[in-house]
Amino acid sequence: MDFDNLLGFIAATITTAAFIPQTYRSITTRDLSGISLGMYATFTFGIILWIIYGVLIGSGPILVANIITFVLSATILYLKIQHLMAHRQGD
Repeated sequence: MDFDNLLGFIAATITTAAFIPQTYRSITTRDLSGISLGMYATFTFGIILWIIYGVLIGSGPILVANIITFVLSATILYLKIQHLMAHRQGD
């Protein structure tokens, strides 16, 4: 593996891993009151665009990192939407 791809995979691993604690906490506590719906919706859409970009340029590091990040981010987004809907039904 060349240095560029190695650096890309290392960077991708670190930035993707940053989402694991938030996803874990969101799943286990179901407390999403401090999570911004707008931020996660925008971020998740941006990740979709990164995945498309990764496909277009054939970049493994971009694809792998963003597919994993998409799953983590989409999980939080889904839980946030569920959280909002549950609170609206309770009002």
